Amino acid sequence: MDRRITLLREFYGGLPRERAKVETRRHGFRYLEELLSDGVTLEYGELTLSGLLHKYKLANIPEHRMAGLFRSHVEKECNLCLYFDGLANNLFCFNLDNNHRTDNTAIIPEMELAVGVLREHLEGLGCEPLVVASGRGFHLWCRLEGPVDNDRLYEFMLRSSAKTLAAIHKRGHDHNRIKVNLYPDRRIRDVVSLRLFGSEHAKNRVFSRVLDREGLLDEEASWIRFEGHLKRGAIALARFDKAHGEMMAAF
Repeated sequence: MDRRITLLREFYGGLPRERAKVETRRHGFRYLEELLSDGVTLEYGELTLSGLLHKYKLANIPEHRMAGLFRSHVEKECNLCLYFDGLANNLFCFNLDNNHRTDNTAIIPEMELAVGVLREHLEGLGCEPLVVASGRGFHLWCRLEGPVDNDRLYEFMLRSSAKTLAAIHKRGHDHNRIKVNLYPDRRIRDVVSLRLFGSEHAKNRVFSRVLDREGLLDEEASWIRFEGHLKRGAIALARFDKAHGEMMAAF
């Protein structure tokens, strides 16, 4: 098996595997028949007018078909997006997007500041994130050694985001130019998924590179850093409990 698939399956192993969203340039009845073989069902399909990327939400995916989707993802035939569990997860993610309407693909100064502040905040709490470019912003992924109730995850993320936006405001920037979405969020669990590391942006076809202290890494170095992040291990539950307690006490 491709080493990259092994890494992805380990990192995202706690997320449900029976459903997914596939983003691809492929479409048509023949492709739909291919997608819906082996009992896979289609919950919705979205054919974009631009033709850049069509979206299919799939359910009842057997394991061997999910393995094929992971392979298509690393071979850049599609972007594979997974959903979170409705009750508890061992992954949580901050999705930071440029909220500037005239050009929401640019990395604005507020975004650079927000990523730096949030990274330092999480590291200070012992929750080192994996920071990945998402096209118009960044995803900050944190992986735990076991599942945690979604409400506790959301409380922690909400307060961490508020602290980050407050820091932007305090430094004289407009925090409204940054939009922060939190995953998992039980209000949108069945609606919104997140692209996995290893994808390409729909418009510019740029790989989802890892951001380290010196800047964005190239594709090969990003995979090396992704593997290194995995090898360092997941965040201990006791450590997360302490971090959660500190954030709850601070507000």
